[in-house]
Amino acid sequence: MTYAFDPELAPWTAMIPEITLTDPVAMREADDRLLAARPPYEPPVPVEIRDVSVPGPGGAPEVPVRIFTPAAADGGPLPGLLYIHGGGFVLGSVDAFHDDALRIAAEVGAVVLSVEYRLAPEHPFPAGLEDCYAALTWTAANAAELGIDAGRLAVGGESAGGGLSAATALLARDRGGPALCFQLLGIPELDDRLDTPSMRAFTDTPIWNRPNAELSWDYYLGKGVRGTAGVSPYAAPARADDLTGLPPAYVTTCEFDPLRDEGLAYALRLVQAGVGTEVHHYPGTFHGSALIPDAAVSRRMAADRIGVLRRALRTVEQPT
Repeated sequence: MTYAFDPELAPWTAMIPEITLTDPVAMREADDRLLAARPPYEPPVPVEIRDVSVPGPGGAPEVPVRIFTPAAADGGPLPGLLYIHGGGFVLGSVDAFHDDALRIAAEVGAVVLSVEYRLAPEHPFPAGLEDCYAALTWTAANAAELGIDAGRLAVGGESAGGGLSAATALLARDRGGPALCFQLLGIPELDDRLDTPSMRAFTDTPIWNRPNAELSWDYYLGKGVRGTAGVSPYAAPARADDLTGLPPAYVTTCEFDPLRDEGLAYALRLVQAGVGTEVHHYPGTFHGSALIPDAAVSRRMAADRIGVLRRALRTVEQPT
């Protein structure tokens, strides 16, 4: 198909390497190389970075977590964000998304904890989600030692990380877990049924398309499970019947992204459930187009995300 991409993004589409999930191991290596090739981010304020391992869910291995702690202007506790990386439940790592977490910590002024959750297909649902929830409960229990204000604890991520963030918020509500003040759902992967107009239409879009979505859910749920009755709403939050009582949300979508309509539908349902929700839809963009950082729309997306996190977590503007 021909797509009306933003004029600043269009020239780059021919240079984007093909991303296919047919061989997850090979694609992880290629994806890591692609992300590592980007210029490193230089934070405008000092940020302490350390790696820890936290207790995993019952009987499971410990969960690696990378903690980004910016210098506090007043020495008081900072808000906290559990950051969940993207990658279709199959790709991605703390290392690959290091700069994304570092930018949030530095420019928002929040302690960011990036989770190295287990990936499918080696570890299907609920392994990755339970790792994220274990990291959240550990963070809340150790908030004082981490320099975090437990009343300003949020969860957020992009793509599969956005879907896992929505699922983590659902788990926290339903298990009586840590109280979250906010959920950041960037271009979220939420619905295994793959039956929205955007999912049916966008079969050849850059980075993410219907064939990749099919493989992603097959790896995460097990082959033959997606779209069937009984899929857990903690796997596919779009299936949740009740969205009341969830934390305020920020949802982003891209015009030429197969995930577009499930993100918009989930945002609307959050609004209807009485959840304070801000929605930003970006015309001319595609899934992952923010990786082209010099385009004006990419800069706007990045600035919008930092701005909404500052407001939600009630932080002061950091120097740039």
